[in-house]
Amino acid sequence: MSYAATAGNSLSPVTAAPGVLALQRALVWLAGASVAIVFIEPSPYEIATLAATVVFFATGLRMRLVFMPLLLLLFLVNVGYTISAIAVFDRPNVPNWILTSWYMAVTVVLFAMVISEDTTARLDMLRRGLVVGALIASLAGIAGYFNLIPGGRDLLTLYDRARGTFKDPNVLGAFLILPALFALQSVVSDKFGKALRSAIAFAVISLAILLSFSRAAWGQLIVTAGFMLIMMVLTGRSQAQRSRIIVMALVAAVIAAALVAVLLSLDSVAELFKQRASFDQSYDTGRFGRFGRHVLGAEMALGLPFGIGPLQFHRFFPEDTHNSYLNAFMSGGWLSGVCYPALVFVTVWTGFRYIFVRVPWQPTYLAVFAALLGTVGESFIIDTDHWRHFWLMLGVMWGMFVAAERWKADSHSAAIVPAKPF
Repeated sequence: MSYAATAGNSLSPVTAAPGVLALQRALVWLAGASVAIVFIEPSPYEIATLAATVVFFATGLRMRLVFMPLLLLLFLVNVGYTISAIAVFDRPNVPNWILTSWYMAVTVVLFAMVISEDTTARLDMLRRGLVVGALIASLAGIAGYFNLIPGGRDLLTLYDRARGTFKDPNVLGAFLILPALFALQSVVSDKFGKALRSAIAFAVISLAILLSFSRAAWGQLIVTAGFMLIMMVLTGRSQAQRSRIIVMALVAAVIAAALVAVLLSLDSVAELFKQRASFDQSYDTGRFGRFGRHVLGAEMALGLPFGIGPLQFHRFFPEDTHNSYLNAFMSGGWLSGVCYPALVFVTVWTGFRYIFVRVPWQPTYLAVFAALLGTVGESFIIDTDHWRHFWLMLGVMWGMFVAAERWKADSHSAAIVPAKPF
């Protein structure tokens, strides 16, 4: 097995047979790759995670006591949604929305338990799967935007923006952030051959993010990449490693800026870019614009202990909430409104505590945490509460928290074991 040498350092389940480990890791890869294809329902991701749930529990996946706070918060969030949905359960899409919310909660717990064991190998397989899925989604979006597939533009674009294998360009752009960070990480830290392949992947993914014309995704890519690279420098194990990261990051930034300049020389790209880059969008401003709705919705939520039910906000306002934290109050009342932000911000707060823990998977941790932070920030201006990749990242973070504690405990135990006499 390619991971045999790392098994002892990745907290792998020692009772699992090599064939079982290979199957488990393959399912993790499949889940990562399939999360990129969600324009059909049920999506391949639902099928992959369902198969993974069955296989992992059949082969000895363990629920740990440390996951109880996560389980409790997810349970309370969805209880709030379910209670608030009772009065509107006969309205279109509400039952499906509730079922999806419960299923997303299940995937969080699944990934937390999965990543807490055999951590190094499973994270590597997840990373590989996400990058493959991102390339598929990116190439589909690029092909659709430039009309490279006959009849594909209508399927792969929306409002002249690339959406690839997603229903919405904004979700495509947001999903691509984590795979882009993985590729960038490889560019600045791996050997030439692998770094070159990763540079090509990063260029393809970044082009798709640009053509999604999602302002939030553009900002996320810049901010999360900067945060991740700074953390990589601060956690670098040698001066040479830190210097390389800085130099390669500067080179990557210059090349990326040059490519963007070339693309903006195309009139169709430049015109839509100028339009999307403006902060004076009609749907953002005014009393019932995006931010006006946030204020009015918050005032409304204070007087509604049980909310108004899922998918009902547009009955009172011109559009949806475009704020996941406000949506939790409106869709699930005070119970969900308190527990959902608590779940998110407890995860973020805990995440900062583990940045400097020198586990073998520390680079992956930094990439996932940076991408999660970006999505948490974006949740203030868009509804992310059913984004599959968001819940995947949340579960992975909790799995890495537990794995880091086990790693520290095992390292401490190994350090205090007395040497055997000759």
